[in-house]
Amino acid sequence: MHVTVRDNNIDQALRALKKKMQREGVFREMKLRRNFEKPSEKRAREKAEAVRRYRKLMRKRMEREGF
Repeated sequence: MHVTVRDNNIDQALRALKKKMQREGVFREMKLRRNFEKPSEKRAREKAEAVRRYRKLMRKRMEREGF
């Protein structure tokens, strides 16, 4: 990951770096790796995330179609 610092403005560069890391999911990955997650818990979490994504997609699709 690469962020350029312009005019010695480190605050702006840090903000850009954090935004890029957030988009890439680095913070989420660090949080998940902090503690050991049992394989069964991981499967359940991933399945719940997939259901959440699907419901969100359906909600947006219904909004677009006007239902």
